[in-house]
Amino acid sequence: MSKKKPNLRSQLVESGRFRILRLFMFRERKFLRFVILMFLLAGVAYPYPKIAMWIGFAFAGYSAIANDSIQTIGTFLSSNAKRPWWVLWLFIGSIFIVTMLVSWLSFDGDVSYQRLTSKGFDQAPQSFSFLQIAAPLVLLLLTRFKMPVSTTFLLLSSFSADSSAIINVGIKSLSGYIIAFVTSISIWLIFSNLIKRFTTGKAHDAWIVVQWIISGCLWSVWLMQDAANIAVFLPRSLSLGEFIAFISYIFLGLGLLFYLRGDKIQQIVQEKSQVTDVRGATLIDLVYTIILYFFQILSAIPMSTTWVFLGLLAGREIAMTISRVYETNRDLSITMRLISRDVFSALFGLVISIILAILVNPVIHNEIIGFFVGIFT
Repeated sequence: MSKKKPNLRSQLVESGRFRILRLFMFRERKFLRFVILMFLLAGVAYPYPKIAMWIGFAFAGYSAIANDSIQTIGTFLSSNAKRPWWVLWLFIGSIFIVTMLVSWLSFDGDVSYQRLTSKGFDQAPQSFSFLQIAAPLVLLLLTRFKMPVSTTFLLLSSFSADSSAIINVGIKSLSGYIIAFVTSISIWLIFSNLIKRFTTGKAHDAWIVVQWIISGCLWSVWLMQDAANIAVFLPRSLSLGEFIAFISYIFLGLGLLFYLRGDKIQQIVQEKSQVTDVRGATLIDLVYTIILYFFQILSAIPMSTTWVFLGLLAGREIAMTISRVYETNRDLSITMRLISRDVFSALFGLVISIILAILVNPVIHNEIIGFFVGIFT
């Protein structure tokens, strides 16, 4: 039998995909070299716990902040694009220091606001595997592809001492997405005329002050939830020297992030409707702050703030598309495509997190194996 020749169209498609991949590799060659070097560093450092915990923290610190910047400071960056980057950095950086200092003083050296005291995360790691140290680098790669994945799942799952801890995080995160989605679609539909009225025309200068206050509150509440993702590598109680090293590194990392204006992941925010207007951005931050604060006082279980943020934006975008009040110049199919892409990214990150947890964490690995053995026996 003669082999079937591939048609010309499929050849062109494959050729086009290869060309796009080759172009990406060329454009990102410096970044990819850096990541490869960091993977090698992780391989050298992981057998030495005292060194590995700080290497892992360093990787997690920047990658988590870089990926999650779209949630808390993304709209702040978009609506203050004309202001000097260092002014924005000093404002956000000072709030970071104060927020972490309050936790460190209030909870006996704990900077996670007791998120790491919940079952499954309460013991600091005494040894590390290569994948545990390298997991933040996977997050950094996904960030470069503009994928808003959950840092909570990706970074915490490999350290969980109990599979129920991951399940609890998943349940809380999913409920966060649903609550944020329902809340935002309700607000932007029910109050559409009011929202349209106060976002029309030139914004009063007072809106700048209001936005900075609300953005600062949001950033602080977000840190109360997500600082655990970075601190999971470190002792649960930091000494004064360890605390200074912790805040200094993150503070400088924030400076780099603001210098880059949010880098690649910032485009997730910029493609949404009316986020460069200070009033629209402030309303998003206000609703997000209230939802995060609700979950902050609900329980100490960590959660994915990424899922909450994506649920908030999804509900808002649908409301603005189906309502006749707003002028988004976008039909529902395009909106659903944007939402689906964000959800796919979050789910993709979750799958990677589970795979990493199975490969890295012997407790999770044994429980998964036991689960399937129980089914088939």
